[in-house]
Amino acid sequence: MLLEFKASNYKSFKDELVFSLIPAPKQKGLDYSILQKNIGKKTCKSLCSAVIYGSNASGKTNIIGAMDTFKSIVLRGNLRNDNDKNNPNAAAGALELIPNNSLQTIEPVRFSIKFISDNLLIEYSFSADLGKFLDIDYPRKILTEILMVNDAMIFSRNESLEFGSLNVIQDLLVNAFEQNAEGAVALSKSNLNSEELFLMNGFKAMFSAKLASLISSWLENKFMVIYRADSMHITRKFSDPKKKSVYVEKTLNEAAAYFGINSNAIGYVIEGESNEARLCSIFEEIGNGTAIPAELFESYGTIRFINLFPLVVNALLNGGTLVVDEFDASIHPMALMNIINIFHNDELNIHHAQLIFNTHNPIFLNANILRRDEIKFVERDDDSHFSTHYSLSDFGTSGKSGVRKKGDYMKNYFIDRYGAIKDIDFTPVIEELILGRKEV
Repeated sequence: MLLEFKASNYKSFKDELVFSLIPAPKQKGLDYSILQKNIGKKTCKSLCSAVIYGSNASGKTNIIGAMDTFKSIVLRGNLRNDNDKNNPNAAAGALELIPNNSLQTIEPVRFSIKFISDNLLIEYSFSADLGKFLDIDYPRKILTEILMVNDAMIFSRNESLEFGSLNVIQDLLVNAFEQNAEGAVALSKSNLNSEELFLMNGFKAMFSAKLASLISSWLENKFMVIYRADSMHITRKFSDPKKKSVYVEKTLNEAAAYFGINSNAIGYVIEGESNEARLCSIFEEIGNGTAIPAELFESYGTIRFINLFPLVVNALLNGGTLVVDEFDASIHPMALMNIINIFHNDELNIHHAQLIFNTHNPIFLNANILRRDEIKFVERDDDSHFSTHYSLSDFGTSGKSGVRKKGDYMKNYFIDRYGAIKDIDFTPVIEELILGRKEV
């Protein structure tokens, strides 16, 4: 489960962004939102959900983009660009898009994550010199890199590489490591590549392939970051498929029926030589059954729900952290409310799954739905254009600006008590256009 993510000098977040799911102190009520895991003698707690508010272009999507970019860099293991054009998050592959575009000096880009996997508390961070915004030919360089497990330092990289006690990962070290430890340390120190992460290269090869794989597996399979959910399309593949066959997934079809479909069922049709399938609306009463592409018959909201629902199920079954940009777009608030309630249900969310999304819908600004530390805001300064991130719980409970447990969060948000909202008036633009034409 995710505990904390940090980033700085990532697009509009010039200063450090701290996205924390660690419960804030003195937050009472809605205790079902708290996930708990014992790591040795230490009890770690995390929130099972968070929702991010802010005006357009405030930087909400940049939080999710930073997570996706960090994940992509670590899985690649280097600072070289990726030619994958399918990722809607361009900065994940073209790293020259990462640095803040208004900076006149070169400042490091920093990422950090803290999570729990396989009963290990893992903290990993790195900083890099990527040059200035759009400087594609700049010689990139890893500046720092730190890995900690169960609060013990495993390695620290600055100008050189230093190792802590490896006792905490004793069972994860490569075979015969103790006999070759001195040589491995010397070799790794003398062969650092300035563009490559030590974690996914030298450490993985000479120290612990198991730990490196554990970290990469969590990032790849359980840290499910969906950037630009409106452009997402889930592709189904079936082993040993039969041409012109229709595959109906029982759970997905039942969920889609609850959500609302216009046909008898939703299924996947295998066509051509590929084992990839196309989502179709199925009409049982026409002949022996007719299927047409779902996008020709179902609503856009239904298609989006069908693409997203398997990810929700995956997170719940495997204890994943699902982070979605604009999760609620085209989906009725009651459907999303029910999904949130499932994540909050201790009897169903037994694997410690988490749901994080940004939204413009104020319906979730409700003390009966989310804790104050689950409600996040992003605000962008009109002069500097730098984004800042904070939680509703940061306001405290006393004084004029205090936020009380049973307060009217929605009302106070719209009267600008919390910031992260912008008064927009298009009247002058329209007046000039219309009146200007009249004068002409």
